[in-house]
Amino acid sequence: MAFKPLHDRVLVRRIEGDEKTQGGLIIPDSAKEKPAEGEIVACGEGARKDSGELIAMAVKTGDKVLFGKWSGTEVKIDGEDLLIMKESDILGIM
Repeated sequence: MAFKPLHDRVLVRRIEGDEKTQGGLIIPDSAKEKPAEGEIVACGEGARKDSGELIAMAVKTGDKVLFGKWSGTEVKIDGEDLLIMKESDILGIM
């Protein structure tokens, strides 16, 4: 993949959730919620302070993360649906 996010942005691949309930019912695509869990595909360098000093990213490629339900911008890169979001939209690392 030839895409590298800038500054404090990350590229995230959603991790799909279960297709069945605990009771065994199959959930149709129209009723599924978008998962708020994903894997970091690429990271920018990090944000910069006013002095120009680089603030390192807290996440790295390969980290599994949780993010807000409406976070990020959906993009299609190399035929794959991905999200670009700021590091601050990430709620935590799993």
